[in-house]
Amino acid sequence: MKLRSQHDRRGSIESRTLPILKESSTVMQTNPNELNIQAGNGLSLTLQAEPLTSPGSSQPEEVHIPISCAHGEPSGRPANRRPRTAAHGHGHSHGHGRPHSRSELEPESGDSDPEPGEPSSSLSELRYLFRWVQKSLPFIVIVCAKLVIQHALGIAVGVGLLTTFLYANKIIQNQVFLQERRSTLECAWLLFFLTASSLLLYYTFQAETLYYCLIFVNPGIESLGFWDVLWAVGVTNFMLKFIFMGLKCLILFLPFSLLAFRSRGRWYMLTEEMGQVYQTVVPVPMWFRYLITYQEVDGSTGLTLGIFLALVYLILKLLGLYGQWESFHKMLRIFFSEEHHGAAATKSQCSEAGDACPICQAEFRQPRVLLCQHIFCDECISLWFNREKTCPLCRTVITDKVHKWKDGATSPYLQIY
Repeated sequence: MKLRSQHDRRGSIESRTLPILKESSTVMQTNPNELNIQAGNGLSLTLQAEPLTSPGSSQPEEVHIPISCAHGEPSGRPANRRPRTAAHGHGHSHGHGRPHSRSELEPESGDSDPEPGEPSSSLSELRYLFRWVQKSLPFIVIVCAKLVIQHALGIAVGVGLLTTFLYANKIIQNQVFLQERRSTLECAWLLFFLTASSLLLYYTFQAETLYYCLIFVNPGIESLGFWDVLWAVGVTNFMLKFIFMGLKCLILFLPFSLLAFRSRGRWYMLTEEMGQVYQTVVPVPMWFRYLITYQEVDGSTGLTLGIFLALVYLILKLLGLYGQWESFHKMLRIFFSEEHHGAAATKSQCSEAGDACPICQAEFRQPRVLLCQHIFCDECISLWFNREKTCPLCRTVITDKVHKWKDGATSPYLQIY
């Protein structure tokens, strides 16, 4: 009885379990081959159902669920539901032969050209250069400090000469613009200041005889190296600027009865052009001596090379002078020609304009009426057109060119060769 009750109990358990397994096998057979489940991290699970054995068979009842991983599929796409048994087997067979390279595993990029948003190679080079300068900054500071200590006197002289030039140039332009209201005392002070500065410099460096450079003679410097020549040429250039600025101060001293103000602009222009030509020629002897000088260890090769370089320098200098001569010739034509702007104005036109010049706010003196029908003094409008091309009131273009240096300015260009 006990054996029969146990057998009946086991039969009831099997009868209840068998429908459940049949239902599960029916559900798993919706896809007769396999079911792929795509995980979030790119892992594909393949669930494959195999047929179940009947309860009466001697083999045990098993359900096999093989798990396979799909290589190369991106995580964002749904897995392919087609059978991949052959593909998996093919990849497995090749996997034992050789390892997959990185280029095979990674998807092909297609186009290798950089996108517009990506930084260009020039920006990368500039970034590397900036990093190099940033790393080398302490060494650069050390080298600059050493150079400043070695050439402290020469740098101090250069800064002093530049400051003096800027100060004198500004005062001369202001006094030229004031015309008859110029300050004679300030002009005299400026002339004295320029003369005293030049004499003090030459007295300080009396042993070097730098004043020889003004007359095309080499100074008395023993070893005329590169830095020595550069410093001597720079000092001489500033001295020549001071000399010709002093000549402009002398022109300012002349009374109106001796030289009209409208004619002084041409004299300022002539003085400046002559000064620039002289400054171009003065450095030739010093640079020629530096280029042709050679040491005994150089031998004949050094002498030949020095002569060749000196000849090339002379040729370049002659070409530069030829180009400068055209500008000087044009200036001479302007200097000897009498230039007037507009036509002579009548008394009725002057009375309609208020009998006062808009520039000097005084009565008209030799009034001139422009194309725009505005009236100005001949002196005032001539001085104005030394700097501008348009009418002072309505900005109408009156002339097509402005002649330089008529306002008493001096060129800041430093002629060092």
